[in-house]
Amino acid sequence: MNHSLSIENDIDGDTLHEECGVFGILGHPDAATLTALGLHALQHRGQEAAGIVSFDGQRFHSERRMGLVGDHYTDPATLARLPGDRSIGHVRYSTTGETILRNVQPLFAELEVGGIAIAHNGNFTNGLTMRRQLIADGAICQSTSDTEVVLHLIARSKQASSSDRFIDAIRQMEGGYSMLAMTRTKLIAARDPIGIRPLVMGELDGKPIFCSETCALDIIGAKYIRDVENGEVIICEIQPDGSITIDARKPEVSQPERLCLFEYVYFARPDSVVGGRNVYAARKNMGINLAKEAPIAADLVVPVPDGGTPAAIGYAQASGIPFELGIIRNHYVGRTFIEPTQQIRAFGVKLKHSANRAIIEGKRVVLVDDSIVRGTTSVKIVQMIRDAGASEVHIRVASPMIFHPDFYGIDTPDADKLLANQYNSLKAMCDFIGADSLEFLSIDGLYRAVGGEPRDNAQPQFTDHYFTGDYPTRLLDRESTSNVRKLSMLASNG
Repeated sequence: MNHSLSIENDIDGDTLHEECGVFGILGHPDAATLTALGLHALQHRGQEAAGIVSFDGQRFHSERRMGLVGDHYTDPATLARLPGDRSIGHVRYSTTGETILRNVQPLFAELEVGGIAIAHNGNFTNGLTMRRQLIADGAICQSTSDTEVVLHLIARSKQASSSDRFIDAIRQMEGGYSMLAMTRTKLIAARDPIGIRPLVMGELDGKPIFCSETCALDIIGAKYIRDVENGEVIICEIQPDGSITIDARKPEVSQPERLCLFEYVYFARPDSVVGGRNVYAARKNMGINLAKEAPIAADLVVPVPDGGTPAAIGYAQASGIPFELGIIRNHYVGRTFIEPTQQIRAFGVKLKHSANRAIIEGKRVVLVDDSIVRGTTSVKIVQMIRDAGASEVHIRVASPMIFHPDFYGIDTPDADKLLANQYNSLKAMCDFIGADSLEFLSIDGLYRAVGGEPRDNAQPQFTDHYFTGDYPTRLLDRESTSNVRKLSMLASNG
């Protein structure tokens, strides 16, 4: 599965999407430029919209745009409208709220304690419930983003300082999230109590940085300091003398961390380090374990670009079957002419991928993919490989079957749309896809690839509900809305 492609190219809705990525820096003269570069490195986490808010010592400045970071924030005129030595930024793919400009983060509000901008990655599982309570109490909501709920809670908090108000607000929220807030003097970072969504702390020229992945530190030459711990709130504040103090506050009752496994399977960039583990190495280990669990006699191991590549390398090394680029990805698929018409759907996969006939023809091929969601893309890729002359096509998937939807920031189809729930046997799935065989990595194989040990069923080491149905938090909105997530909002063209 290739999540680096724009959503316009996801013509079948057969990919998973991360909600967003965040980046923030305090006290650096090139704050907005560095934030734009950091967001560029995090572009894979959201391609619908991007926003940056800066503060120049007197005023807050906001630039929010639909589309990619590079479409807007490479313009010197845009960056010139973001002066100041502190800023936070956000790239977005929506799981809650429409794709309209008023939902683009960071969101900003002027409160009794001063201006505050906030941005978050993930999803609140009680966001709708809290929104209804706020509206019933007279609140006016301008967006459909559940981030706005936090702004209202900050405004209503009885705590004295902006830091304490922020902590008071997020302690009322449930779900999986990493969040940044910026006030006139502070950059605040927070992570959900069990650490479902990642957040790291870095440093550049002695100035603190927070971002979703280490790849955003690498792009600007910043130093990785540590991960923000689950449930932790870190408050960085510029003092009158220009120095920066750092106050790390941890919850009174700590819980074991349970990072989202899909960060390793799919979302994080392979050059990132998530939870102290190199993503590329984890994905390669998935392929190694897959080769041990599901061997097959074949001539070639071929990755489904780009997500399947590290696992395919691991599969090839463990199996002794040669690795080849049997599918070539087109990195320059146009964004404007691809409309989801039936005619385009018929050949859509070829816009993204082309079979390397000279390598494939007459060969028994093992296709390695990182995951299968609905299976419609797999059908087309298998057919493409057969059309290129492959004698056999065997699919090996470097993660378990996906049975359950996500409510922590991943945009998953409804359960009945997932391939694993549409067929009652592996053979039936294989027949639908049109492959000669189909096998998935086991949950223990995935756990060993990432953490080195099998799953502890009594106390799972990671968040893995999409595979197992074991949701790590309450799903309050789901329970109270009879599975309906609808918000009324004036239609907007901007």
